Amino acid sequence: MRMRGARGRAGCGHGEGGRTQADELLLLVAGGDHRAFEDLYGLVSGPVFGLVRRVVRDPAQSEEVAQEVLLELWRSAARFDPGRGSALSWILTLAHRRAVDRVRSARAAGEREQREALRAGEPAFDQVAEEVEAGLEREWVRRCLNRLTALQRQSVTLAYYDGYTYREVAERLSLPLGTVKTRMRDGLTRLRQCLGGAA
Repeated sequence: MRMRGARGRAGCGHGEGGRTQADELLLLVAGGDHRAFEDLYGLVSGPVFGLVRRVVRDPAQSEEVAQEVLLELWRSAARFDPGRGSALSWILTLAHRRAVDRVRSARAAGEREQREALRAGEPAFDQVAEEVEAGLEREWVRRCLNRLTALQRQSVTLAYYDGYTYREVAERLSLPLGTVKTRMRDGLTRLRQCLGGAA
């Protein structure tokens, strides 16, 4: 997966005083503006997920961490200082820290399990079984993606696996931004249902 978030066009349009669109939106979010948060979410969710995915690797955990980061934006937007850098850099720094924390936590948990297994005289977790499980998970994700409509699949793949923003997806597919947002929402809903075994 290519990570394009850090150099993508998210927040590249400059407003007053040289502020980017993401800067202005984040300042509005700090004031409790729900609409600004929705716009900021659409602007940065792709780059955030792309960065997290490169660090965490696991798709399900990456989505979970990305959602935690975006929720953290709502709670901590007031901490953003435009004098110390751009909103996008600040957001991606949050995402990277949270992703690294998740990897360290998972590694520590795995090491604890191995130590406990050794103390109990049981064999350590089978690496081959882990690789097989990961392969089956990738196949399951692929099958679930194939259940989406072509437009839903294109939109989800571009945003969540290639790191494009919603606006960039709309430009690449020559579609209105609203249409892409709707297809993305519907596609992600169907994907979650399928991966959860509900479809």
